[in-house]
Amino acid sequence: MGESPSRSGVFDSGTDQRLARFSESISQDHRLAPHDLRGSIAHALMLARQGILTESEAAQIVTALEEIGGRIERGDLQHRIELEDIHMHVEQALIDQLGDVGRKLHTGRSRNDQVSTDLRLWTRDAIDRVVRLLTDLQRAFLDRCQIDEGTVLPAYTHLQRAQPVLAAHYWLAYIEKLERDRQRLLDARRRVNQCPLGGAAVAGTSLPIDRHWVARELGFEGVAANSIDISSDRDFAIESTFALSLIAAHLSGWAEEWILWSTVEYGFLKLPHRFCTGSSIMPQKINPDTLELTRGKSARVIGHLQTLLVLIKGLPLAYNRDLQEDKFPLFDSFDTVEACLELAIPIVQQSTLQKPAIQARLEHGYLDATTVMEKLIVLGMPQRTAHHIVGALVHAAMQRNVPLAELPPDAIGAIDPRLGDATWQQALRAAMGADAAVHAYQSYGSSHPQQVAHQIAAWTARLDARPNDANPEKLGTLQN
Repeated sequence: MGESPSRSGVFDSGTDQRLARFSESISQDHRLAPHDLRGSIAHALMLARQGILTESEAAQIVTALEEIGGRIERGDLQHRIELEDIHMHVEQALIDQLGDVGRKLHTGRSRNDQVSTDLRLWTRDAIDRVVRLLTDLQRAFLDRCQIDEGTVLPAYTHLQRAQPVLAAHYWLAYIEKLERDRQRLLDARRRVNQCPLGGAAVAGTSLPIDRHWVARELGFEGVAANSIDISSDRDFAIESTFALSLIAAHLSGWAEEWILWSTVEYGFLKLPHRFCTGSSIMPQKINPDTLELTRGKSARVIGHLQTLLVLIKGLPLAYNRDLQEDKFPLFDSFDTVEACLELAIPIVQQSTLQKPAIQARLEHGYLDATTVMEKLIVLGMPQRTAHHIVGALVHAAMQRNVPLAELPPDAIGAIDPRLGDATWQQALRAAMGADAAVHAYQSYGSSHPQQVAHQIAAWTARLDARPNDANPEKLGTLQN
């Protein structure tokens, strides 16, 4: 079988099996295999281009690595804890197959830069998947804008009814959040997409390798510039996990809102039953478990961010074995967010607003109070005075248990002498009611139907014309 590639002749004994079990990472990093093979093939081709390997040796190595890839896909490569990680498994399989030719592959690189390269390739692919899912979720919310066209909802602050808005305005708010999430990931991707291969252990190598050729071959946007920094840098993993944490937090807030909206107390929303579960004892229950798990799983992602930050906080330059512990939090963060997004998309597509129930209670909570106040401002009243007077109007309406629009003229005039004027009362009446309030908005980004229609059109054009901005070839050229 041959000696382990990770053990040199300096050791006077084999590895204690307790250490082998303690230090293995193959149980986590086996998923890096395709990226390890890709990086190794590029490295072998570069060594041949530079005359460090012969063309024949490189061809043998590439063919063998492709065969090993097939074995891994079929599950034919047995994991052995004494080989520690996927990199050693691949190299040992190569040595077993090619002997001394296989031993030449590791020329001019270290496991330090190799691991960083594999992890960056994996993270880049994972970012691309999440970016596509975020775009799909944006499209799901945009489709809802058409489905729920004209529907007015109460918007909340402090979980108290605040002002009326179009349902489409609500959905556009989530599209904006998701766009920030996309942009954060795409921005992080540029820092992920720097090639560390060839930095070697810490100081570089005396061999005439061509790091820029390898970077281009692997689709990297640039070449990491400092060999000391290369082997210790995990900023790209932490930054990506931070972006995922915000996505998870946004999904959690959305899940919480829709959990509330689907209750009998709110009655705003009917969730698709295929994404709900029942109770083991209460036959009537339709529980929003998918949304609850989405809310709960956000804690895992946020916790992984803290794990990674604590992992690096006390590490001296350059590589330290502590960094082996970066895999699980990074992998699980991406896995968790991807799973949540994959379920969020059909839930958004298939849920139904309970429009009659929403409309029946729309005038509850005095959603039009702010618009009435602003009408008084237009009539020449100072804002603070108008604020106080409308508060008194709401108090009078609450005592009568009626909306503002049903206050009798004498009750309105009793609040302030100016309100007894017929012209003023007519102006105030025109501003009362949720629908009137929605049509009174004027500011850019507001919930006026024309403003919302403009935003819908802008997002439709933006999503329809969106390039595949997760494509590495569209993210810039290699910086020498």
